[in-house]
Amino acid sequence: MNRNAPPVWARRDGADWLLDLHVQPGAKTTAAVGEHGGRLKLKIAAPPVDNKANAHLLAWLAAQLGVPKSAVRLVRGETSRQKTVAVSGVEDPWRVIDNN
Repeated sequence: MNRNAPPVWARRDGADWLLDLHVQPGAKTTAAVGEHGGRLKLKIAAPPVDNKANAHLLAWLAAQLGVPKSAVRLVRGETSRQKTVAVSGVEDPWRVIDNN
């Protein structure tokens, strides 16, 4: 595989990157733990109630990528474990997430 090519779960959409995620809420810590069904699997240290897991996910991604929270938004999957997140203002986001 080409080291510069994005993984299957990351694709360009204009100026943004779309990240396909499989999110497991209620974990002890927040971390990327590999791939699951063609998506990046993330364990999230927030409960899946009152949108807390989604808010935590977006804030964690923004911090990992070094972008403002406004640069990360949920595109699909508000109530699902299968989510798509749009990220702007960063190149190669998969390299940053995979290295943390």
